[in-house]
Amino acid sequence: MLAQWMVENRIEILGSVAGIIYVILEIRQNIWLWPVGIVTSAFYIMVFFTSRFYADMSLQVYYLAVSCAGWYWWMKGAAGHRARGKEQGALGVEQGAGSEDQWAQGSGQSDMLQVTRIKLRTGVVLTGVFLGLYFTMLLVLSKLTDSPVPEWDSFITSLSIVATWMLARKIYEHWFLWIVVNLVSAMIFLSRGLYPTMILYIIYLIMSLVGLKAWKRSLTGS
Repeated sequence: MLAQWMVENRIEILGSVAGIIYVILEIRQNIWLWPVGIVTSAFYIMVFFTSRFYADMSLQVYYLAVSCAGWYWWMKGAAGHRARGKEQGALGVEQGAGSEDQWAQGSGQSDMLQVTRIKLRTGVVLTGVFLGLYFTMLLVLSKLTDSPVPEWDSFITSLSIVATWMLARKIYEHWFLWIVVNLVSAMIFLSRGLYPTMILYIIYLIMSLVGLKAWKRSLTGS
């Protein structure tokens, strides 16, 4: 019975596993989260299409695009950091300083794009983007699709779009948005009988709290 259920729901299960790996890498600020995110999105495009969560399916397509952009932005941040490290290392050699120690310190997680706090202007713009997306999606889903929960589908999708962009730019406050998204999503997927995905989003919720704390340490340097 269990084996048959796993076979019938194998795409959803694989997507859930990939999603958990994705969030673990996100918490650790590991750049490999982006290719894993591409794989996760591919699985969930199929899951949400068959479940008639059309906005969420479209969101996965957006995730594919942002994963590519985020991968580039994080790598660009790393390249810039390494270039500065080499310049400092060369200067250290000329001055007889310990350039090897400086380079070793710059070769780890600090190579990545650094975590920042959201600016007021950015927050205002993103709020406007969220509202515009929400009402547009609500209108489309209500009038043109058979989505069973157009209000919540639109809310989850719009907030996720904003949160994913913030993640790609490594803005700390994106974790607060994920906490809301994951809580609401878990309840919606429970009501629709998508139990593996519901469990995934409960795990996401817990991991979002962990990520919030972990990224805060990156801000304080403690």
